[in-house]
Amino acid sequence: MVWLSSSLALAALARALPQGGFGGGGGGTAMLRFGCSQVVIERLDPLVNPGLNPSPHLHQVVGGNAFNASIASTDVSKLATCTTCSFDQDFSNYWTANLYFKARNGTYKRVPQIANQGLNGDNGGITVYYTSPGSKQTTAFKPGFRMLAGDSMRRKSQGLGKNMQSCFRCYTGPNFGGNVASPCFDAKLDTETFPANKCPGGIRSNIIFPNCWDGKNLDSPNHMDHVAHPEGGPTSFAVVNGKCPSTHPVKIPQVHLEIMWDTTVFAKEDWPTDGTQPFYLSTGDNTGYGQHADYVFGWKDDTLQKAMDGACFGATCKGLTTQQTKVKNQCSVKNTVNENTEGWLAELPGGGNGV
Repeated sequence: MVWLSSSLALAALARALPQGGFGGGGGGTAMLRFGCSQVVIERLDPLVNPGLNPSPHLHQVVGGNAFNASIASTDVSKLATCTTCSFDQDFSNYWTANLYFKARNGTYKRVPQIANQGLNGDNGGITVYYTSPGSKQTTAFKPGFRMLAGDSMRRKSQGLGKNMQSCFRCYTGPNFGGNVASPCFDAKLDTETFPANKCPGGIRSNIIFPNCWDGKNLDSPNHMDHVAHPEGGPTSFAVVNGKCPSTHPVKIPQVHLEIMWDTTVFAKEDWPTDGTQPFYLSTGDNTGYGQHADYVFGWKDDTLQKAMDGACFGATCKGLTTQQTKVKNQCSVKNTVNENTEGWLAELPGGGNGV
């Protein structure tokens, strides 16, 4: 599969963002965009199911090697010794459900992840964005901060239209069909559900976190109540300057995850004969409404705050250092769950438990 250049993709994203300079100084919008390779694929969830091994369903995890069945509510950057993220100051962990293909004979196979445009060499994983409307307009997360976006049990639309916070895009050919930007607010291209048609160029997932905080709690019992969307409801990726509600007055960077699924690897004879879509999240969800993501903050010292204040843009930033791809791809976490997640499986790992 051939990828579009990162310069084209970033130029398109820049046009979608609020007006302002990029690259340092002033009040310009900041938008870090970088790749995090796979650190582990296993059935653990230290946010929703801390200490449980295995947890109900499978996740694909990127970031620092402090990931485990439990992660202490402390400075994660001091627990990890390496990270799969491009910026070696980012020891955070990000994880989402895996995607599986169900063949016509009823067996399942994990859909491989592929490097995003401009991130050639990454070992699958996730593209991560941090966006701020301008210098000193957001407060970076504090050590111990964590949050959850989405609901693994959701099976119906939230009715948010172009402001949906979780979406899929079907690429109709190589180079993503030419549609690389504008995540989750193009009604013609993005859907809350899995694409109904076969996607010759693969499928893109987008998950966008809230960007307002209560200013007090680093977490909450459901991992969501301490954060909120701006007034008027959720905003799209490009609208990061909405007013925060009085209950959550502190503007935080908007975290946005993007995953590329290579659905082109499955043979024609394995696709359903009735035209139905064959994809399932590892929770057992075949609608896509249950797409969700977890985040545990782990940036070193005040590096994220400086990046947001410095109006950094793209994959380079003054004050941050970038790892070589081969270095970050060597960081890993030893799998602790004894089960097979690869090849053709009779059922989803854990039985496709959405809890």
